[in-house]
Amino acid sequence: MKSRKPRRPYRQAARADAAEETARRIALAFHDCVRDRWFDEVTLEEVARRAGVTVRTVLRRFGGKAGLVAGVVEYVAPDIRDQRKVAPGDIDGAIDRVLALYEDIGDGVIRNLAQEPRHPALKPLIDGGRRGHREITTATFAPLLERLNSKDHRRAIDALIIATDIYTWKLLRRDMGQSLSETKAVMRLLIDGVLRRRS
Repeated sequence: MKSRKPRRPYRQAARADAAEETARRIALAFHDCVRDRWFDEVTLEEVARRAGVTVRTVLRRFGGKAGLVAGVVEYVAPDIRDQRKVAPGDIDGAIDRVLALYEDIGDGVIRNLAQEPRHPALKPLIDGGRRGHREITTATFAPLLERLNSKDHRRAIDALIIATDIYTWKLLRRDMGQSLSETKAVMRLLIDGVLRRRS
């Protein structure tokens, strides 16, 4: 009886890469779905269709909506954080980046925040967004706040987080109907106010 040849390592690696790419595609498809509609309106059938896979594949890889949220945290959130990064101290660059992101996904984020009390499955995604916003804000403004004591530093970061927050964008762009350029000007005014108080 012939012995079965062991699988070649490169075939195993190729399969692992393909599986990883499929998982990424499914997570992106789910992210696109929750950008456009409420969490309980999103179906696994739609996610599968957008990803070009079967519902069975979605279930096998993620198990359901809670797993899909975890998939967004793993595969999509890092790319979103990368879109926010600028050189430390680059205030205008930071505002441009955050506004570009909000213009792209802001309405979906606001929708997710509104659903947070009703759908605990969204919590890892929302909490990750909050952590990411604080981490990026802290890194961006670090050279401008380095002389502050710990208490004043925390307060300044809190104020800068509010100045560049998704709700600030929503108030200006959606509720007040301000232009993008005016929204940037107001954010810059808020940031400059914080920095003047802390200089």
